[in-house]
Amino acid sequence: MKSVAALRAPVDPVDALLRIAFLLERAREGSYRVEAFRKAATAVAGLGADEVRARVNAGSIGAVNGIGKTTAGVITEAVRGQLPGYLATLQDAQAPLTSGGTELYAAVIGDLHTHSNWSDGGAPIEEMVAAAVALGQQWMALTDHSPRLKVANGLSAERLTRQLDVIGSINTGRTDGFRLLAGIEVDILDDGALDQTDEMLGRLDIVTASVHSNLRMESLAMTKRMIAAIAHPEINVLGHCTGRRVEGNRTRPPSTFNAKAVFTACLETNTAVEINSRPERVDPPDELIEIARDLGCLFAIDSDAHAPGQLDFKALGCERAQRLGIPADRIITTWPVDRVLDWART
Repeated sequence: MKSVAALRAPVDPVDALLRIAFLLERAREGSYRVEAFRKAATAVAGLGADEVRARVNAGSIGAVNGIGKTTAGVITEAVRGQLPGYLATLQDAQAPLTSGGTELYAAVIGDLHTHSNWSDGGAPIEEMVAAAVALGQQWMALTDHSPRLKVANGLSAERLTRQLDVIGSINTGRTDGFRLLAGIEVDILDDGALDQTDEMLGRLDIVTASVHSNLRMESLAMTKRMIAAIAHPEINVLGHCTGRRVEGNRTRPPSTFNAKAVFTACLETNTAVEINSRPERVDPPDELIEIARDLGCLFAIDSDAHAPGQLDFKALGCERAQRLGIPADRIITTWPVDRVLDWART
Protein backbone atom coordinates (compact mmCIF):
# COMPACT_ATOMS: atom_id res chain seq x y z
CA MET A 1 0.00 0.00 0.00
CA LYS A 2 1.01 3.59 -0.48
CA SER A 3 2.16 5.26 2.71
CA VAL A 4 3.51 8.60 3.84
CA ALA A 5 7.27 8.44 4.26
CA ALA A 6 8.26 8.67 7.92
CA LEU A 7 9.84 11.93 9.02
CA ARG A 8 13.41 11.75 10.30
CA ALA A 9 15.49 14.19 12.33
CA PRO A 10 16.03 17.02 11.86
CA VAL A 11 12.42 18.01 11.35
CA ASP A 12 10.70 21.38 11.25
CA PRO A 13 8.45 21.79 14.33
CA VAL A 14 5.44 22.76 12.21
CA ASP A 15 5.92 19.67 10.05
CA ALA A 16 6.24 17.50 13.15
CA LEU A 17 3.02 18.86 14.67
CA LEU A 18 1.05 18.49 11.44
CA ARG A 19 2.34 14.96 10.87
CA ILE A 20 1.22 14.00 14.39
CA ALA A 21 -2.23 15.43 13.63
CA PHE A 22 -2.31 13.46 10.36
CA LEU A 23 -1.44 10.18 12.09
CA LEU A 24 -3.98 10.78 14.87
CA GLU A 25 -6.69 11.48 12.27
CA ARG A 26 -5.75 8.36 10.33
CA ALA A 27 -6.05 6.35 13.56
CA ARG A 28 -9.46 7.96 14.21
CA GLU A 29 -8.42 9.56 17.49
CA GLY A 30 -10.63 12.20 19.08
CA SER A 31 -10.86 15.56 17.35
CA TYR A 32 -9.86 17.35 20.59
CA ARG A 33 -6.42 15.73 20.55
CA VAL A 34 -5.96 16.41 16.85
CA GLU A 35 -6.98 20.03 17.17
CA ALA A 36 -4.40 20.60 19.92
CA PHE A 37 -1.58 19.79 17.50
CA ARG A 38 -3.10 21.80 14.66
CA LYS A 39 -3.49 24.86 16.92
CA ALA A 40 0.10 24.51 18.06
CA ALA A 41 1.30 24.27 14.45
CA THR A 42 -0.57 27.48 13.63
CA ALA A 43 0.94 29.22 16.67
CA VAL A 44 4.46 28.15 15.75
CA ALA A 45 4.06 29.22 12.14
CA GLY A 46 2.89 32.63 13.33
CA LEU A 47 5.93 33.15 15.55
CA GLY A 48 8.58 32.44 12.97
CA ALA A 49 11.64 30.21 13.33
CA ASP A 50 13.86 32.67 15.20
CA GLU A 51 11.23 33.50 17.81
CA VAL A 52 10.42 29.82 18.31
CA ARG A 53 14.08 28.95 18.87
CA ALA A 54 14.53 31.86 21.30
CA ARG A 55 11.49 30.78 23.32
CA VAL A 56 12.63 27.16 23.37
CA ASN A 57 16.04 28.24 24.64
CA ALA A 58 14.40 30.41 27.28
CA GLY A 59 12.01 27.64 28.31
CA SER A 60 8.98 29.80 27.55
CA ILE A 61 7.52 28.15 24.43
CA GLY A 62 4.75 26.62 26.55
CA ALA A 63 3.54 30.09 27.51
CA VAL A 64 2.44 30.83 23.94
CA ASN A 65 -1.32 30.75 23.41
CA GLY A 66 -2.28 27.52 21.67
CA ILE A 67 0.74 25.55 22.87
CA GLY A 68 0.35 23.11 25.75
CA LYS A 69 2.71 20.85 27.65
CA THR A 70 2.71 18.00 25.13
CA THR A 71 2.98 20.19 22.05
CA ALA A 72 5.70 22.27 23.73
CA GLY A 73 7.69 19.06 24.18
CA VAL A 74 7.32 18.20 20.49
CA ILE A 75 8.43 21.69 19.47
CA THR A 76 11.41 21.67 21.83
CA GLU A 77 12.71 18.31 20.58
CA ALA A 78 12.31 19.39 16.95
CA VAL A 79 14.11 22.70 17.49
CA ARG A 80 16.98 20.82 19.15
CA GLY A 81 17.38 18.62 16.08
CA GLN A 82 15.73 15.53 17.54
CA LEU A 83 12.84 13.47 16.19
CA PRO A 84 10.07 14.18 18.72
CA GLY A 85 9.34 11.08 20.75
CA TYR A 86 5.57 11.50 20.38
CA LEU A 87 5.94 11.49 16.59
CA ALA A 88 8.35 8.55 16.61
CA THR A 89 5.90 6.46 18.63
CA LEU A 90 3.03 7.19 16.23
CA GLN A 91 5.15 6.47 13.17
CA ASP A 92 6.34 3.16 14.60
CA ALA A 93 2.76 2.15 15.41
CA GLN A 94 1.37 3.03 11.98
CA ALA A 95 -0.15 -0.02 10.28
CA PRO A 96 -2.26 -0.66 7.18
CA LEU A 97 -5.92 0.19 7.71
CA THR A 98 -6.96 -3.13 6.19
CA SER A 99 -5.27 -6.29 4.95
CA GLY A 100 -7.15 -6.49 1.63
CA GLY A 101 -7.50 -4.38 -1.48
CA THR A 102 -3.79 -3.64 -1.80
CA GLU A 103 -3.67 -4.09 -5.58
CA LEU A 104 -6.58 -1.73 -6.16
CA TYR A 105 -5.32 0.79 -3.61
CA ALA A 106 -2.06 1.01 -5.51
CA ALA A 107 -4.08 1.93 -8.62
CA VAL A 108 -6.18 4.67 -6.99
CA ILE A 109 -4.62 8.06 -7.74
CA GLY A 110 -7.47 10.47 -7.06
CA ASP A 111 -10.42 11.34 -4.85
CA LEU A 112 -13.79 12.84 -5.83
CA HIS A 113 -15.08 13.68 -2.34
CA THR A 114 -13.08 15.75 0.17
CA HIS A 115 -13.74 18.67 2.52
CA SER A 116 -11.74 21.57 3.92
CA ASN A 117 -12.27 24.10 6.68
CA TRP A 118 -14.23 26.20 4.22
CA SER A 119 -17.18 24.02 5.24
CA ASP A 120 -17.02 21.34 7.96
CA GLY A 121 -13.50 20.03 7.40
CA GLY A 122 -10.72 20.42 9.94
CA ALA A 123 -7.86 21.75 7.83
CA PRO A 124 -7.08 24.40 5.22
CA ILE A 125 -7.16 23.46 1.54
CA GLU A 126 -3.37 23.65 1.32
CA GLU A 127 -2.95 21.02 4.06
CA MET A 128 -5.41 18.70 2.35
CA VAL A 129 -3.43 19.03 -0.87
CA ALA A 130 -0.10 18.43 0.89
CA ALA A 131 -1.44 15.25 2.49
CA ALA A 132 -2.82 13.99 -0.83
CA VAL A 133 0.55 14.54 -2.49
CA ALA A 134 2.34 12.78 0.38
CA LEU A 135 0.02 9.79 -0.12
CA GLY A 136 0.94 9.58 -3.78
CA GLN A 137 -2.29 10.96 -5.23
CA GLN A 138 -2.09 12.75 -8.58
CA TRP A 139 -5.33 14.70 -8.27
CA MET A 140 -8.14 15.45 -5.85
CA ALA A 141 -11.53 17.14 -6.05
CA LEU A 142 -12.40 19.59 -3.28
CA THR A 143 -16.12 19.14 -2.60
CA ASP A 144 -17.18 21.32 0.29
CA HIS A 145 -20.87 21.40 1.20
CA SER A 146 -23.62 23.47 -0.43
CA PRO A 147 -25.41 26.37 1.32
CA ARG A 148 -28.51 24.65 2.70
CA LEU A 149 -26.38 22.42 4.94
CA LYS A 150 -25.86 25.19 7.48
CA VAL A 151 -24.69 22.77 10.20
CA ALA A 152 -21.73 22.04 7.89
CA ASN A 153 -21.11 25.73 7.04
CA GLY A 154 -22.15 25.13 3.43
CA LEU A 155 -20.81 27.48 0.78
CA SER A 156 -23.01 30.11 -0.83
CA ALA A 157 -22.42 30.87 -4.51
CA GLU A 158 -20.36 33.88 -3.42
CA ARG A 159 -18.11 31.89 -1.08
CA LEU A 160 -17.73 29.12 -3.65
CA THR A 161 -16.70 31.71 -6.22
CA ARG A 162 -13.96 32.88 -3.86
CA GLN A 163 -12.89 29.30 -3.33
CA LEU A 164 -12.50 28.84 -7.08
CA ASP A 165 -9.93 31.64 -7.05
CA VAL A 166 -8.02 29.91 -4.26
CA ILE A 167 -8.04 26.62 -6.16
CA GLY A 168 -6.77 28.37 -9.27
CA SER A 169 -3.92 29.93 -7.32
CA ILE A 170 -2.96 26.59 -5.78
CA ASN A 171 -2.83 24.90 -9.17
CA THR A 172 -0.89 27.76 -10.75
CA GLY A 173 1.73 27.63 -8.02
CA ARG A 174 2.39 23.88 -8.24
CA THR A 175 5.28 22.37 -10.18
CA ASP A 176 4.76 18.70 -9.29
CA GLY A 177 1.89 17.98 -11.68
CA PHE A 178 -0.71 17.53 -8.92
CA ARG A 179 -4.13 18.92 -9.88
CA LEU A 180 -6.79 20.16 -7.47
CA LEU A 181 -10.23 20.00 -9.07
CA ALA A 182 -12.97 22.48 -8.24
CA GLY A 183 -16.03 20.68 -6.95
CA ILE A 184 -18.93 20.56 -4.53
CA GLU A 185 -20.91 18.06 -2.52
CA VAL A 186 -24.30 19.44 -3.43
CA ASP A 187 -27.34 18.56 -1.34
CA ILE A 188 -30.18 16.72 -3.08
CA LEU A 189 -33.37 18.48 -1.97
CA ASP A 190 -36.67 16.70 -1.29
CA ASP A 191 -37.93 17.16 -4.85
CA GLY A 192 -34.63 16.09 -6.45
CA ALA A 193 -33.48 19.64 -7.16
CA LEU A 194 -29.90 20.60 -6.32
CA ASP A 195 -28.82 23.06 -3.64
CA GLN A 196 -26.83 25.35 -5.92
CA THR A 197 -27.48 27.38 -9.05
CA ASP A 198 -27.04 25.74 -12.45
CA GLU A 199 -24.68 28.54 -13.42
CA MET A 200 -22.45 27.85 -10.43
CA LEU A 201 -22.50 24.08 -10.94
CA GLY A 202 -21.50 24.61 -14.55
CA ARG A 203 -18.30 26.35 -13.43
CA LEU A 204 -17.08 23.33 -11.48
CA ASP A 205 -14.98 20.37 -12.58
CA ILE A 206 -16.83 17.83 -10.40
CA VAL A 207 -20.28 17.68 -8.82
CA THR A 208 -20.89 15.01 -6.18
CA ALA A 209 -24.54 14.95 -5.12
CA SER A 210 -25.78 13.47 -1.82
CA VAL A 211 -28.93 13.22 0.27
CA HIS A 212 -28.42 14.70 3.75
CA SER A 213 -31.98 15.41 4.90
CA ASN A 214 -35.32 13.62 5.24
CA LEU A 215 -33.49 10.28 5.04
CA ARG A 216 -36.58 8.38 6.20
CA MET A 217 -38.58 9.44 3.16
CA GLU A 218 -40.91 6.74 1.81
CA SER A 219 -39.17 4.42 -0.67
CA LEU A 220 -41.01 5.43 -3.84
CA ALA A 221 -40.60 9.13 -3.11
CA MET A 222 -36.89 8.66 -2.31
CA THR A 223 -36.41 6.75 -5.56
CA LYS A 224 -38.03 9.56 -7.56
CA ARG A 225 -36.00 12.15 -5.63
CA MET A 226 -32.69 10.46 -6.41
CA ILE A 227 -33.50 9.75 -10.06
CA ALA A 228 -34.54 13.36 -10.57
CA ALA A 229 -31.18 14.53 -9.19
CA ILE A 230 -29.19 12.03 -11.23
CA ALA A 231 -30.92 13.36 -14.37
CA HIS A 232 -29.37 16.79 -13.82
CA PRO A 233 -26.71 17.26 -16.51
CA GLU A 234 -24.07 18.58 -14.10
CA ILE A 235 -24.02 15.62 -11.68
CA ASN A 236 -20.98 13.35 -11.87
CA VAL A 237 -21.11 11.24 -8.68
CA LEU A 238 -23.92 9.94 -6.48
CA GLY A 239 -22.50 10.21 -2.97
CA HIS A 240 -23.11 7.82 0.00
CA CYS A 241 -26.44 6.80 -1.47
CA THR A 242 -28.14 5.24 1.58
CA GLY A 243 -26.98 7.80 4.15
CA ARG A 244 -26.52 5.08 6.73
CA ARG A 245 -24.14 5.19 9.70
CA VAL A 246 -23.02 1.88 11.12
CA GLU A 247 -20.95 2.93 14.14
CA GLY A 248 -20.36 5.78 16.56
CA ASN A 249 -22.87 7.83 18.54
CA ARG A 250 -25.06 8.63 15.52
CA THR A 251 -25.89 5.26 13.98
CA ARG A 252 -28.85 5.22 11.60
CA PRO A 253 -30.37 2.74 9.20
CA PRO A 254 -30.06 3.12 5.42
CA SER A 255 -32.63 5.01 3.39
CA THR A 256 -34.91 2.79 1.36
CA PHE A 257 -35.27 3.14 -2.42
CA ASN A 258 -35.40 1.05 -5.57
CA ALA A 259 -31.68 0.44 -5.99
CA LYS A 260 -31.97 -1.09 -9.43
CA ALA A 261 -33.94 1.91 -10.73
CA VAL A 262 -31.52 4.41 -9.17
CA PHE A 263 -28.39 2.66 -10.43
CA THR A 264 -29.93 2.20 -13.87
CA ALA A 265 -30.35 5.99 -13.94
CA CYS A 266 -26.66 6.30 -13.01
CA LEU A 267 -25.73 3.94 -15.84
CA GLU A 268 -27.80 5.85 -18.39
CA THR A 269 -26.36 9.24 -17.39
CA ASN A 270 -22.75 8.06 -16.96
CA THR A 271 -22.92 8.97 -13.25
CA ALA A 272 -20.49 7.20 -10.93
CA VAL A 273 -21.77 5.41 -7.83
CA GLU A 274 -19.64 6.37 -4.87
CA ILE A 275 -18.10 3.73 -2.63
CA ASN A 276 -17.79 5.91 0.44
CA SER A 277 -14.75 4.81 2.44
CA ARG A 278 -15.56 6.41 5.78
CA PRO A 279 -15.60 3.55 8.34
CA GLU A 280 -18.78 4.84 9.98
CA ARG A 281 -20.62 4.85 6.64
CA VAL A 282 -19.54 1.76 4.63
CA ASP A 283 -21.96 3.05 2.02
CA PRO A 284 -23.43 1.55 -0.15
CA PRO A 285 -23.77 -1.82 1.57
CA ASP A 286 -22.18 -4.74 -0.28
CA GLU A 287 -25.47 -5.96 -1.74
CA LEU A 288 -26.13 -2.58 -3.37
CA ILE A 289 -22.61 -2.39 -4.78
CA GLU A 290 -23.25 -5.78 -6.37
CA ILE A 291 -26.42 -4.48 -8.05
CA ALA A 292 -24.56 -1.49 -9.48
CA ARG A 293 -21.67 -3.74 -10.50
CA ASP A 294 -23.91 -6.16 -12.37
CA LEU A 295 -25.70 -3.31 -14.16
CA GLY A 296 -22.35 -2.01 -15.44
CA CYS A 297 -22.13 1.24 -13.47
CA LEU A 298 -18.99 3.28 -12.97
CA PHE A 299 -17.74 3.76 -9.41
CA ALA A 300 -15.73 6.31 -7.43
CA ILE A 301 -13.80 5.12 -4.39
CA ASP A 302 -13.75 8.25 -2.25
CA SER A 303 -12.43 9.12 1.19
CA ASP A 304 -15.07 11.73 2.15
CA ALA A 305 -12.14 13.10 4.14
CA HIS A 306 -12.79 15.96 6.53
CA ALA A 307 -9.13 16.09 7.63
CA PRO A 308 -5.79 15.23 5.99
CA GLY A 309 -5.30 11.95 7.86
CA GLN A 310 -8.68 10.71 6.63
CA LEU A 311 -7.59 10.75 2.99
CA ASP A 312 -6.10 7.31 3.58
CA PHE A 313 -9.58 5.91 4.34
CA LYS A 314 -9.75 5.03 0.63
CA ALA A 315 -7.88 1.84 1.57
CA LEU A 316 -11.10 0.64 3.20
CA GLY A 317 -13.15 1.31 0.08
CA CYS A 318 -10.53 -0.44 -2.05
CA GLU A 319 -10.77 -3.56 0.10
CA ARG A 320 -14.52 -3.71 -0.50
CA ALA A 321 -14.33 -3.00 -4.22
CA GLN A 322 -11.59 -5.56 -4.83
CA ARG A 323 -13.38 -8.17 -2.75
CA LEU A 324 -16.61 -7.56 -4.70
CA GLY A 325 -14.85 -7.85 -8.05
CA ILE A 326 -15.08 -4.27 -9.35
CA PRO A 327 -12.64 -3.90 -12.29
CA ALA A 328 -10.15 -1.08 -11.77
CA ASP A 329 -11.02 0.58 -15.09
CA ARG A 330 -14.62 1.06 -13.93
CA ILE A 331 -13.37 3.07 -10.94
CA ILE A 332 -13.00 6.75 -11.85
CA THR A 333 -10.48 7.39 -9.09
CA THR A 334 -7.94 5.14 -10.84
CA TRP A 335 -8.04 7.31 -13.99
CA PRO A 336 -5.57 10.06 -14.92
CA VAL A 337 -6.93 13.54 -14.37
CA ASP A 338 -7.40 14.39 -18.06
CA ARG A 339 -9.58 11.32 -18.54
CA VAL A 340 -11.57 12.25 -15.43
CA LEU A 341 -12.19 15.74 -16.76
CA ASP A 342 -13.24 14.43 -20.18
CA TRP A 343 -15.70 12.04 -18.48
CA ALA A 344 -17.06 14.80 -16.25
CA ARG A 345 -17.76 17.08 -19.23
CA THR A 346 -19.84 14.40 -20.95
